[in-house]
Amino acid sequence: MSGATVITITGNLTADPEMRYTDSGVAVAGFTIAASERRYNKSIEQWEDGDALFMRCSAWRELADHIAESLTRGTRVIARGRIRTRTYDTSEGERRTVTEMTVEEIGPSLKFATAKPQKAARDTTNGHAAGHDDPWATNAPAGADKPPF
Repeated sequence: MSGATVITITGNLTADPEMRYTDSGVAVAGFTIAASERRYNKSIEQWEDGDALFMRCSAWRELADHIAESLTRGTRVIARGRIRTRTYDTSEGERRTVTEMTVEEIGPSLKFATAKPQKAARDTTNGHAAGHDDPWATNAPAGADKPPF
């Protein structure tokens, strides 16, 4: 999307991701990332938290599935995505504006933890059932023509 604002945010998940599905069966994970600056106050010799940012996020399709399987409440993450602002009217007639992030990439932060990435199994059928309607789904007999690529 041309002109979209892309940001990267580092913080902790405030709850386990919530999985939902659209009417057409597309997976959507919803979650919130809490981020705050932590700085050392020399005058009192203690660490202090700055103002917290609570960013509501959503992720779609396979990424949503991977998030639901991999991340839990409290996990420190690094997320990159597009910012979207939308306005709506409440049932009381008040107009509200919210800013949300559509996540394109996300992973655990390794600053205070370790992780062992595991490649996810992919659906190689691209949504089509393999069978004899698909000439590429089976091995070609010996001596058969090779594909032109």
